[in-house]
Amino acid sequence: MNNIRNFCIIAHIDHGKSTLADRMLELTGTIEKRKMKEQVLDKMDLERERGITIKLAPVTMSYQNYIFNLIDTPGHVDFSYEVSRSLAAVEGAILLVDSTQGIQAQTLANLYLAIEQNLTIIPVVNKIDLPAADVPKTKKEIIKLLGCKEEEIICASGKTGLGVNDILDAVIKYIPAPKGEPGKLERALIFDSNYDEYRGVVAYVRVVDGEIKKGDKINLIATAAKSEAIDVGIFKPDYFSKESLKSGEIGYIITGFRDVSECRVGDTVILQKDT
Repeated sequence: MNNIRNFCIIAHIDHGKSTLADRMLELTGTIEKRKMKEQVLDKMDLERERGITIKLAPVTMSYQNYIFNLIDTPGHVDFSYEVSRSLAAVEGAILLVDSTQGIQAQTLANLYLAIEQNLTIIPVVNKIDLPAADVPKTKKEIIKLLGCKEEEIICASGKTGLGVNDILDAVIKYIPAPKGEPGKLERALIFDSNYDEYRGVVAYVRVVDGEIKKGDKINLIATAAKSEAIDVGIFKPDYFSKESLKSGEIGYIITGFRDVSECRVGDTVILQKDT
């Protein structure tokens, strides 16, 4: 568990979250160069058409013997509920600020949500390759907001990949490993769910304690719904099946439910007791 880092990227609309996520996927070798496309985590047609993120999107990456679970969040005020849900599943957040625009309304709103959850914040000035970039002014704004030192702020460009390695190194250095006990009773937090026409309801979970295996009989605490973990796995960023999800990991459970209302966000998955 000490080699797991769970984090998300928070920022205002169009400050470059999905582009930075693209570079991270490329640098960590999660997606082959030939399969790479812009906004690879934005799967909905509307997201790609408008160039915005609507749904939160998790992905697991490997970097220097560490496992990174990244959740790309929406920046739009209308989708801030998505942000608050993903923050409950992680220990740290990359605060991304566009150097041509500085701190904006949703930067603040999302930052306050992250601080409420006691997340470790890594400040990043993005888009430093643009001619209109005003890095000193943006840094001053961040220092005033967070009270951090200037050397703690990373300068990067999601487009060119400049400084992205520094961000990944900072994630290892500053974001704490997840807490949880592998030997305790199984508990997992559902932070999102969606309906897949081939698989039924898929729950996006963060395993807190214990281990959930393929074929385990599961129980949801709030809705009292019972089912079976037909499949479990991680996001690569497509579904990547595994034998089990262990404490501290972020992944999915194919629940066998037919209706999303049975699998509510914020609910807890536990294993059915043998009677």
